[in-house]
Amino acid sequence: MPIGFRICNRARVASKELVEAFAKLPVANVSDTMNRVTAAGPSLRPMHTSGSMAGVALTVRARPGDNLMLHKAIDMAKPGDVIVCDAGGDLTNALMGELMLAYAIKRGVVGFVLNGAIRDVDAFRQVNLPTFAAGITHRGPYKDGPGEINVAISLNGMVIEPGDIVIGDSDGVLSVPLDQAEEILQKTAAKHATEERQMKAIAEGTNDRSWVDKALRERGCEFPND
Repeated sequence: MPIGFRICNRARVASKELVEAFAKLPVANVSDTMNRVTAAGPSLRPMHTSGSMAGVALTVRARPGDNLMLHKAIDMAKPGDVIVCDAGGDLTNALMGELMLAYAIKRGVVGFVLNGAIRDVDAFRQVNLPTFAAGITHRGPYKDGPGEINVAISLNGMVIEPGDIVIGDSDGVLSVPLDQAEEILQKTAAKHATEERQMKAIAEGTNDRSWVDKALRERGCEFPND
């Protein structure tokens, strides 16, 4: 088997119902439920105008500045896929531009996460397909390979397995492991409901702030009248 140059099949994928459920939740709430230890890093920022993303991970590992395997991934993509590409974070050459973007939309791709650069950024903003990337450059890519499709990849310590749920909004990107997705969904939904009640209490002026002083005293803070 060629090392670092292969295309694999996804053994399993998240269900449409599960993806749709996560699409309704803020990324920050999901992140809190996952104990705030998982992140793709602050360098992966939205390149689209607005809106959130939720889909099934189609993973790509590419050589920095080369998009041959990214092209193949778009050919393979199923409707509802988010293509996640680890290209080492290099910003010298763009991984994709407006032509690949247009073709991906035709294929039913619902988002991109690119640990690398894009170009034709105005097209990304106009089309508004959720796209998170590390930067922008006018210099185009090479198409030589090698690379891998549908293997486990890592973006700044966040591991993404093929078929995982990938979500994103203005706060950034998060991968939800498929094995834990149901549990994470239930806990996040409960947290989100709690925050909605807190927002209502703030609006009504009934929110309880006694926990602030309690936390300060427990940590030994000196107050003016102590």
